[in-house]
Amino acid sequence: MKFIKRHFSVLKLSHKFTFLIMTIVVFPLVIFSIIFFDNIRDSRIKEKLKSVEINFTQNCEQIQKNVEMCQMSTQVMLNSQNFWNYVERFCSGEKIKTEELLEFYQGEIKALEKIVNSNPYLYQVRVYADYQGIPEMMPVLYKMDRVKRLAWAKEGLPESGTWQFDYEDEILPSFYASRDQHLVALVTYKELESGKIALIEVSTRMELLFANLYSGGDNEWTCFASDNGKYYFDLEKKSRWMDNIDEILKQKPESSGDTNYVLMTLDKEPVIVCFKSVKEIKGTLFRVISLKEDYAAVSKTKNIFWGCFFVIVIMLLLFSDKIVKVILRQFYEIMNTIHRVQKGDLDVRVRVSNADEIGELGQQINKMLEHITELMADNIKREILVKDSEIRALQNQINAHFIYNVLESIKMMAEIEEKFEISDAVTALGKLLRYSMKWVSQNVTVLEEIDYIKNYLALINLRFDYEIYLSLNMPERIYKQEIPKMSLQPIIENAIYHGIEELAEDTSIYMKGILYENYCIIEITDSGRGMSDEEIDRLQKKIQGEIETTGSSGNGIGLKNVQDRIKISFGSEYGISIASKIGCYTKVIVKIPLV
Repeated sequence: MKFIKRHFSVLKLSHKFTFLIMTIVVFPLVIFSIIFFDNIRDSRIKEKLKSVEINFTQNCEQIQKNVEMCQMSTQVMLNSQNFWNYVERFCSGEKIKTEELLEFYQGEIKALEKIVNSNPYLYQVRVYADYQGIPEMMPVLYKMDRVKRLAWAKEGLPESGTWQFDYEDEILPSFYASRDQHLVALVTYKELESGKIALIEVSTRMELLFANLYSGGDNEWTCFASDNGKYYFDLEKKSRWMDNIDEILKQKPESSGDTNYVLMTLDKEPVIVCFKSVKEIKGTLFRVISLKEDYAAVSKTKNIFWGCFFVIVIMLLLFSDKIVKVILRQFYEIMNTIHRVQKGDLDVRVRVSNADEIGELGQQINKMLEHITELMADNIKREILVKDSEIRALQNQINAHFIYNVLESIKMMAEIEEKFEISDAVTALGKLLRYSMKWVSQNVTVLEEIDYIKNYLALINLRFDYEIYLSLNMPERIYKQEIPKMSLQPIIENAIYHGIEELAEDTSIYMKGILYENYCIIEITDSGRGMSDEEIDRLQKKIQGEIETTGSSGNGIGLKNVQDRIKISFGSEYGISIASKIGCYTKVIVKIPLV
């Protein structure tokens, strides 16, 4: 079993399906065919047995009829009182006149002869008596000495009422009359008044008593086994079953005289053996019928069937393999696509031609490849942005350090001169510069970004005659969330230059944080001039990349950069959106995940 399982596991999928189909289809057909041909053979045997039973029953009935006919003829003979009166006179030595002899011959002898001639099943009815001086009156009355010519009387007379089988008619010389070689007779004695014994022989032919004993072909054989251990069959017909008589008789049921049938094998040949005990003649009739030809006919039909079946199985195998390959063609295309992807070809796609489960699998693989390509492109884009930022930071690092050192010197000079406003401005500018120079990581906390915004607003307020205040309403947890560096400051800058600067009056920028289950939002609202619906729609499309932006001021490039960096860092479901009302406010909503 392990061997089959191991070899089955290494087969290709198409071969496995073909094997399963053939197993599901062929195996039941093989079982059905075996059962079918066994039933055909059994049915043929039953038909043969029924035919044999009818024929054998008819033969047994014929035996019974002939036995009864012989017994009846014997009884008729015993009841012929006038005949026996003459026989008594013959045996007593009484002189009989010629006229009486003629009368006896013409009357009794002729009457008995007519009985024999009128019955085709009778061979002869003979009476043997011990008398002298009177001639024998053939074919009925014979002297007792003549009976000793018969085979069954040569060694002594048999018992009364017994049957004598298969003897030759040797009563008359062969030159005088033809002899029948196979006779059977019922022998009966009659005791005469003179004390002498008369013997009655009622005979018939063996082939009439046993219809199939001397007939039939090579495939059947009939034999009669008497109770005294003798067997009677056609000696001229050399049957192959003659040496198996003892083995055959062992199969005979010992129960009753009913007809019995046995299926057995003799010398490797299947046969039917029929048994019938005939009590009247004290023996058993059995008949052997070969089933070899019947088995051969079934075997021939079976061989033809299996030959055709084998051809059909081969055709079915080829057809099934072809159909399975057609069904799995899409699957193998998917496998080839996966192998090409494994080698690094991400541009390949599955050619979907079916709407079934395999076709759906191909569609999902195509979507997965497209998603992988998009992720790789986003990753490359993100790496490019990081590298560009690092390069820009590296390029500005020397100048930034120099400027920072100069600003520190100016701050010290302002404090010495007690110019504290100038000192505070320089301090804010220094912090801005330090924040810009610090590029260890691309992400910072919201708190760090807000500190940077505060310093930025402190410097901006030096430029204007009015104050811009920063109002915060932020849960503590949001302060600890990471965001891309310089992602909130551009929004503040955009609010000042495009919303507040035109008003030229004191105002506030309101920053509010809202927590949700898996994400949070930061709302940055200014009280500037606001935007119309058309302006909002156009700006939103620029941010989403649906409209190309240029590098000039006021074209939304700052917000577009913020949007791109957030999506690259956190995913496409995060980013910024805008709400505004002209003459009232503009609100930028930043959505980031909770970490």
